[in-house]
Amino acid sequence: MIRGTFDLPVLFDYGATFAFGLSAALAGIKRHYDIVGVLALALVTGLGGGVLRDGLFLAQGPTPLLTNPRYIQLIGAAVLCGILFGSRIHHFARLIAIVDALGLGAYAAFGVQKSLHAGLSAPAAILVGVVNAVGGGVLRDLLCREEPLVFKPGQFYLLTALAGAVTFVFCTASLELSANRAAIVAVVLTFVFRALTIRFNWRTAPVSSGSIFENDDDPPPPPAKQTGPA
Repeated sequence: MIRGTFDLPVLFDYGATFAFGLSAALAGIKRHYDIVGVLALALVTGLGGGVLRDGLFLAQGPTPLLTNPRYIQLIGAAVLCGILFGSRIHHFARLIAIVDALGLGAYAAFGVQKSLHAGLSAPAAILVGVVNAVGGGVLRDLLCREEPLVFKPGQFYLLTALAGAVTFVFCTASLELSANRAAIVAVVLTFVFRALTIRFNWRTAPVSSGSIFENDDDPPPPPAKQTGPA
């Protein structure tokens, strides 16, 4: 049983929703979508993880993301900013990356907590926590008719959210920390893990390669033999 309750700081939650919506709006603009497409992509990305959590996995009725009008208003504001200031948003790329890294751990922990309170088992709660953290991005890629980025070899992203979700369960179940303290540990660990992933370019590898992670120390492949005249 979890002691206490971890509540997402309101300003952080609003800021993260805005940032996720803005990044999706910019992606839609880059793909030459019209206003309907850009707005739809921003809504799905900004709210998708929470809607999947509450509507699909927990089935607890209308999600607060839809009953509280501020979330949709923030997405609309993010789309407007993307349209008006899209060429200048790159100046805030680092800030958006920081919010994203903090959001991975925070939303994973919040999703796990809500799932455990709903009676889900720990493994199921971890699954919901990960979906809560990355589900919006997966839905964005599917709407754009692309393979979800989290399924492809690349920098640790879903694995980072998974680390945050597992950490929250471990801290509450094994260390018996309160929900707030467990969430802080999960967010800090996830943020550091994500920062190290970006700094050292830690990446997953295709399973078909016989490896799970890429190793920069692997020797280069031998040059192909020449055929025909030299």
